[in-house]
Amino acid sequence: MYDFAAKLRRIWPLLALLASAAMLAGAHAFERFGGFAPCVLCLKQREVYWGALALAGAGLLVLKLRSRPGLERLAAAALGLAFLTSFAIAAYHVAVEQHWVAAQCEADFDLSEIAPMDWSGPLVVPACDTPAWTMFAISMAGYNAMISLGLAALSFLIAFAPARSRAHD
Repeated sequence: MYDFAAKLRRIWPLLALLASAAMLAGAHAFERFGGFAPCVLCLKQREVYWGALALAGAGLLVLKLRSRPGLERLAAAALGLAFLTSFAIAAYHVAVEQHWVAAQCEADFDLSEIAPMDWSGPLVVPACDTPAWTMFAISMAGYNAMISLGLAALSFLIAFAPARSRAHD
């Protein structure tokens, strides 16, 4: 297992970039094609993935310019922290949806920033405590929490796994 983690260490920023991009693409597809408007907590979850995307891109650039094992581990650990943050926000969102905690997700935006809207109808901001979509009784926030936790665990495994033994190469 540790050999596998060590092999992934060099390409983990690329894989993390692709995973973050896929999560963002999925979220935007649900919004654009599925018609599911994001609530405030959904948008906060996306912000973390945008940060992870930028962090992964920076990691790729740094490792391309100067590849050292310490930098590879640092990039994986930083990505692990980003994915752990995403897990925390998504888990909180699940707790709000399940009414385990009170919702702290009031909409705070400037209507002048929203240009291409149909102003003929009322502006409806989705509630954070009502899942817009579920599959197998798990909401989008629940799936995001599971995926984020998996990505965080993999990032930390890659960051802190011992170096490969040269005897087995």
